[in-house]
Amino acid sequence: MAAPGIQSQPAGDVAARTAARTLAARTAGYTNEVRRLLDAGLEVIRRNGISSRPRVADIVAEAGLSNDAFYRHFPSKDALVTALIEDGSERLASYTAHQMSKEPTPAGQVRRWVEAVLGQARGEVAASTLAVMWNGSSTRNATPGLHPAAGSMSVLLRAPFAALGSGHPEPDATLAAFAVFGALSDFLWRRNEPTDAEIDQVTAFCLRAAQPPIPQPSQGAHS
Repeated sequence: MAAPGIQSQPAGDVAARTAARTLAARTAGYTNEVRRLLDAGLEVIRRNGISSRPRVADIVAEAGLSNDAFYRHFPSKDALVTALIEDGSERLASYTAHQMSKEPTPAGQVRRWVEAVLGQARGEVAASTLAVMWNGSSTRNATPGLHPAAGSMSVLLRAPFAALGSGHPEPDATLAAFAVFGALSDFLWRRNEPTDAEIDQVTAFCLRAAQPPIPQPSQGAHS
C-alpha cells in the first residue's frame, strides 16, 4: 500500500513491469506471426514458380492466419516479397561469412564466396531463388538489373580483396560482386547449373580484380 502523501512511483514499479511483460508477450506473438507469413510466402512462391504471382489469400491460407494478421504486419503483398528478399539476403550473407571463416587464405575466402553465390543456381534452391527474384522484380523498390543482395554481399569481399593487394578494396569488391551476381542471374534464367570449372573461372576473375596490375616496362626500356 502506498504511503500517504507520496505521489511519485518508484522506478520499475508494478505498472511498468506489467506493461513490459504485456509488450514482450505481444512482440513474441507478432514475431511468430511474421515468421509464419514469411515461410508461407516463400512456400507459395516456390510452388508457383514464375508461372503466377502469389495472392494474399494463398499466403494466409498456407500460414493458417487471417487477412487481418497479414495486414497488421505488411501493408501489401509487395511489402512481404520485399521482406522475403531481405530475409534471404541476410541468410545468404550469414552462411557465406561462416563458409569464408573456414578458409585461412584470402584467395580461399574468395573461392568460398563465389561458391556460396553461384550455389544459389544449383539443386532445388535454384527454382526458389529464381521465383523470388522474379516476384521481386515487380515490386516498387526493385532496381532493374540489380540483384538485391549484391551490395550487402560485396562487403564480405573487402577484407580478402585488401589482403590480396587491392588498392581500392571497396569499389573493387562492389564491381566483382555485381559481376558474379549477374552471372548468377544468367545461370538461373538459362536453367543451367554452374559447373566446377565455371566456378573456377569466376573465382579467377575475382582474384584478378583484387590483385594490383603488374607494372609494365616503359616503352624504349632496354632488356
